[in-house]
Amino acid sequence: MLMPAPDTNTIAQKARLAAALAELLPPESVIADPIALKAYESDGLTAYRQSPLLVTLPRTTAEVSAVLRFCAENKVKVVPRGAGTSLSGGALPLADGVVLGLGKLNKILEIDLENRCAVVQPGVQNLAISNAVATAGFYYAPDPSSQIACTIGGNVAENSGGVHCLKYGLTTNNLLGLEVVLINGEVVRFGGKHLDAGGYDLMGVMTGSEGLLGVVTEVTVRLLKRPETARALVAGFPSSEQAGAAVAAVIGAGIIPAGMEMMDRPAIHAAEDFVHADYPLDAEALLIVELDGPAVECNHLLTSVTEIVRANGATSLRVSESEAERLKIWAGRKAAFPAVGRISPDYYCMDGTIPRRRLPEVLQRMAELSKKYELRVANVFHAGDGNLHPLVLYDANKPGELERAEHFGADILRLCVEVGGVLTGEHGVGVEKRDLMPEMFTELDLDQQIRLKCAFDPDQLLNPGKVFPNLHRCAELGRMHVRGGALPHPELPRF
Repeated sequence: MLMPAPDTNTIAQKARLAAALAELLPPESVIADPIALKAYESDGLTAYRQSPLLVTLPRTTAEVSAVLRFCAENKVKVVPRGAGTSLSGGALPLADGVVLGLGKLNKILEIDLENRCAVVQPGVQNLAISNAVATAGFYYAPDPSSQIACTIGGNVAENSGGVHCLKYGLTTNNLLGLEVVLINGEVVRFGGKHLDAGGYDLMGVMTGSEGLLGVVTEVTVRLLKRPETARALVAGFPSSEQAGAAVAAVIGAGIIPAGMEMMDRPAIHAAEDFVHADYPLDAEALLIVELDGPAVECNHLLTSVTEIVRANGATSLRVSESEAERLKIWAGRKAAFPAVGRISPDYYCMDGTIPRRRLPEVLQRMAELSKKYELRVANVFHAGDGNLHPLVLYDANKPGELERAEHFGADILRLCVEVGGVLTGEHGVGVEKRDLMPEMFTELDLDQQIRLKCAFDPDQLLNPGKVFPNLHRCAELGRMHVRGGALPHPELPRF
C-alpha cells in the first residue's frame, strides 16, 4: 500500500513541532515518544501500519482549532482519529503527519427530549448516547457492530450504518447539526436543532468525508422513541442462495424490517461458539429478521415473514419470545467479526454494496473466487440493504497470503460494481479501496471530487493519501486555457 512520500524536512523538525504544540496544549496532550506512538500506528485495518510523527490529544474545540491553525501555518499534514475502529485504514498515520486524536472530547453536552435530540462531542461512544436516554424511552438509531467502542465523530466521518439502518437510516439520516473546524482553524456550524437547514447541504458534504474536509468537534443527533414491540426471527437455510432469495422476497413484499442480517456457515459457527446464541449449526446460511412497532403490527408482519422464509426453503425457524432472547440473537450477530478471529489468525473485512436481487449470484461468484485464491471467506451481511461484509481469512505469517487476500478482496469489490453496486456501504474508502476508485468513477468524476476537497483544504494537509488514487494539486485542477489574451466564454460571470 503506497502512501505519499514523507517530507524529510518536516520529519527533521519533529522536536521543534512537538515543543510548539506543547505550548498550545497541556504537555501530556502531545505524544512524541516512539514507544508511545506505536499505540496509534494503525486503526482496525491492522494489515497496514505506520508510526505517526506526533500525536496531539486536544480537549476542546479551541484546542482543536489551535492545532489545525498551527499545522496549516507550518504545512504539516494532519490525520484526524476517533476510536481507531475504522476498517478501511481511514486513520492510518503518516510518517510526516500529526495524528489529531479526539478521544478527550467525550462529553454529552445536552439532552433535549422536547426536541428529540442530543448534542455530543465527537469522542462520545455510539452506544453511550442510547444508554444516556434509555430511561426516558429514547435511543439513537445507527448501531454499528462496534458501537460499544466506536465514537460518534468517527461515525460521521465514515457515515456509519449498522444492523438497524435498513429502516432507520445511516448516520447521515440521523444528524441535525455539526460543528466543524477547518484546516485554517476556523470554526463553522452546519445545521442545528431545526429539522432542515437552508442553503447548500454542507452537513451532507461533511458526513462521510473521511477527515478530508474538516474535523468534527460537536454533533447534534436525532433521538427516536423506542418502539412498543421488537421481535427477532431466526431462520436457517440449506444454502446462502436460498437465504438471499428470501431477503429479496421479504423486501419485494413491501415489508421493511427494522433489521435483516445474514451469516453463512463459517460465521454462524464462529459466532455460536463465542456467544452461544442458539443458532442452528446445521444451516448453511442464517437470516435474522427483526420487526418492530405496535404489537399488533409486529405480530402481523412476523406471520408474513414466516410464510415468506418457509416458501424460500427455510429448514429451521425461531422467533424471540422475550427481550432477553432478542438481545441474545443480536449479540451473536454483533460479535461475528471478533468471533471470526477464533477461526483464523487474520482476516480482511470487505465492505461493498449490491442490489438485493443480485445477492444469490454474487454469493456464488464469491465462492468461485474463494477457490481461485485458495482462501476461506466468512460472510456477514446487512442483507436488507445489500451491504456485504465478506471476511477473507488468511495468515499474515505465511508468505504471500496477505497479498492473495488483498487481490481476493479487490475482486469482490469489482464484482459489486459490476452488478450495479458500489465500493463501500459504511466503512469508507480510506486506503483499502482507494486504488479501486477508478473502477466506479471516471477521471472527470474524481477530478470533481478533488475540487471539493480543494475548496476546504487547498494545501491538501487533511488526511492525504486516502480516498483518491491520484491526488492532483489544486492549482492543476484550476487551470484555464487562455488564447490570445481572451478568456473562453467571456459572457459567463467569474467568481
